[in-house]
Amino acid sequence: MNVRFSFPFLMGVMLWGACSVRKSTVPSASEQPLPVIEKKGSGDVRGLVMERENVLSNYRATPERKFDLLHTSLDLSFDRQRQLVHGEVELLLRPYFYPQNNLMLDAQDFDLHTVSLGTSHQHLEFRYDSQQLEIRLPETYTAEDTLSIHISYTAHPSRNSGKGSAAITDTQGLYFINPTGEEAKPVQVWTQGETDHNSKWFPTIDTPNERATHDLKLTVEEKFTTVSNGELVAQEKSENGMRTDHWVMEQPSAPYLVAFAVGEFEHVSSQWNGIPLGYYVEKQFAEGAGKVFGRTPEMMDFYSKLLGVPYPWPKYDQVVVRDFVSGAMENTTVSIFMEELNMNAREAIDSEYDGIIAHELFHHWFGDYVTTESWSNLPLNEAFANYGEYLWYEHKEGRDAADLHHIGELETYLWEAEEKQVDLIRFEYEHNEEMFDSHSYAKGGRVLHMLRDYLGDKAFFTGLKNYLTKHAFRAVEVHDLRLALEEVSGKDLNWFFNQWFLASGHPVLDIDFDYSQPDNVLLTVTQQQDLENTPLYVLPFEVSWYAGGKRFAKEFVLRGKQGEFQLDNNIPITEAYFDERKVLLAEKQTTRSDDQLRAQFSESRFGVARYEALDSLGQRSLDTTDVRKLVSLGLEDDFWPIREVTLNNFGSSISSFGMEEALVALASQDKSNSVRASAITALAAIGGDHYADQYMLWMEDSSYYVAGAALDAYLQMEGDGIEKETVASAFQDEQSIRMIIPLIDFFTQQEVAGKGAWLHEVYDRTSGKDLYYLIGYYGDYFVKLPGEDSDRAIERLYQTGMNHTASYVRFAAFQALFGFIDEEGVQVKINDIFDHEPDASIKNSEKYFLAPYQEEN
Repeated sequence: MNVRFSFPFLMGVMLWGACSVRKSTVPSASEQPLPVIEKKGSGDVRGLVMERENVLSNYRATPERKFDLLHTSLDLSFDRQRQLVHGEVELLLRPYFYPQNNLMLDAQDFDLHTVSLGTSHQHLEFRYDSQQLEIRLPETYTAEDTLSIHISYTAHPSRNSGKGSAAITDTQGLYFINPTGEEAKPVQVWTQGETDHNSKWFPTIDTPNERATHDLKLTVEEKFTTVSNGELVAQEKSENGMRTDHWVMEQPSAPYLVAFAVGEFEHVSSQWNGIPLGYYVEKQFAEGAGKVFGRTPEMMDFYSKLLGVPYPWPKYDQVVVRDFVSGAMENTTVSIFMEELNMNAREAIDSEYDGIIAHELFHHWFGDYVTTESWSNLPLNEAFANYGEYLWYEHKEGRDAADLHHIGELETYLWEAEEKQVDLIRFEYEHNEEMFDSHSYAKGGRVLHMLRDYLGDKAFFTGLKNYLTKHAFRAVEVHDLRLALEEVSGKDLNWFFNQWFLASGHPVLDIDFDYSQPDNVLLTVTQQQDLENTPLYVLPFEVSWYAGGKRFAKEFVLRGKQGEFQLDNNIPITEAYFDERKVLLAEKQTTRSDDQLRAQFSESRFGVARYEALDSLGQRSLDTTDVRKLVSLGLEDDFWPIREVTLNNFGSSISSFGMEEALVALASQDKSNSVRASAITALAAIGGDHYADQYMLWMEDSSYYVAGAALDAYLQMEGDGIEKETVASAFQDEQSIRMIIPLIDFFTQQEVAGKGAWLHEVYDRTSGKDLYYLIGYYGDYFVKLPGEDSDRAIERLYQTGMNHTASYVRFAAFQALFGFIDEEGVQVKINDIFDHEPDASIKNSEKYFLAPYQEEN
């Protein structure tokens, strides 16, 4: 355990330590007395004491290991109607170091039937408070002893379900989906154990620094498929239509990583290097699964070679379930994903889920193979998984795509940092789930990127191999990572870890270039962040410039609040770039002229820098000649997001440049379906009504991105000869949200009656992020056509706002209800949603919307 002290306290310790080794001397009469230090007022002292005591009381220690859990044997069956788990568990343990005569287990909301010593079946006395089970052992056991505990129980996972986090929205541990079979969704049972929620369905030592092998028997109806950790070693059918599947996990993992899913899944098989891979989805999505998860073998190969540690597990399954309480979860050998990854073959063409698939796979090295010893050290799991996304994009799509993805991560962190700045590794928090934030994920990934850039690829990845190899199947803390990297690189990294992992905040930099001597440009960098709560950073950085078609770069280090750096560029230049590659996690304050941004766009070799320049120019007032040049360059850029942002920022100007043919060409044949869709939208924006036949053709495109944009463009056209309502009605059977939203928008704007029943049906079958996109359009239709059963729409929105597992979906429903605010009882429903909202950030946003109505009352 390593506790980080505040800087002033550390200085005090250092000075005291330095003084303590000096010889004691008596001052002579001629020496001046030391100045008297005035004591703080008693009120100040009391406040300081309370602050320090609060820190001590909130300190989250790494869980003490009194026992070592060796193996868990589970035998489970289910009462779906009552949402109960009937279980038998055998725990094999030994004292960790000190002799023990009591065993404490985590067991949340159980009915305990018997607790006995496994081999002798001797009944054991116990105390149980509904959360922890304390078992009195018949004798004192030492670290040389092994004991087996058998428990028969019934678990109530839905009882006392608690508040989750933005990443994991509920704490139930085990979930029965459509248990009575009455809803329009499959019957399923699945688990989500992180952080300490697996003890909602089996007794265990539910801490991340524990590690054990396990086996699991699941008795289910014969029609169901089961998926779990490890390998399926046996299946035994019963005469009553039931079947028992036996799964065995021979390698140890943390208890929170034990998992299973039960449902009517279609199993799509693949393999990598002889290791079986399985993709489990609902039957109608089997064809799409091969596309959605199809890059898994390539990912496994890439990560194995990059890290120098081959994928360390016997198989890898990926399961898509309904109503999942997170995006996905990296249970060892069996990752479980949200239902958005259920995609048919056509939808899968535009799958954007490589990132989340890579994230969960990378966890199988960082999180499963080597596991954080405490939730305080969560970035050792999540920062690496976040960075695993970057590494995959860099490998598969190129550095530019990876960098742009990482800019999104930076923005995610900076948004959170406006309200919250905490250490990455932090030991004071109320709930484990508080650690699952944009600091642990987004900031952590960006910090690892800076560390890689500082060390260089060879040292960084060799250091990670050292870290993984040295700590395989073990729990780790942040200094294990530092030491592994130091051992390989020979560099001291305390300064880096202290300021980035063990402190809060980030640099806020003023960047100023002085071009008065163009052959020796002077750069001044000033740190402007609040130094009371944020370090004064040591910042390695790069400055680059272009001359004669070549790129030049120099590396510098800022070691104080302000630094001046001469480039000694020798060749006269008019533009230099601070951190052109966007490596630093920092806010940068600088003034850039239009000419400087144009230069950046035209000469930078890095797509993310060109994208930044073009996006910034799109927000400025430019003359027609400038816009034409930018559009011409942007539409021909090799990096597809630049082509897309060109269309989005300047699409309405293209017709005046006589470039409609270029738009049609992009819409027809660009390599990116997203760019094609943007080109179609740009055509519609400039009044391309004469492309009706082309729109009809694009509506049949294999890509829903393209087809949806074409349908929207067609329905926006003007003209008497266009049968828009007929065309719209022809697409009502489409399932894709990209086709449905243009239809609803058209029906709303044209006030087409008779679509209410269809809209209710669409609403009921839509889930996840698609429901988020749908809600606003759904509400608008019934606001405009209240005779189409708006009461039913209001009730659906209310139920969604109250009960949906995703906070952003609840918020969308909350907002949509304001369209009905004048209807009787609607404000009561809105207030009810607000009162019951568990997510603090969402509740704060809801308060903003409610404020005007509360003032009126």
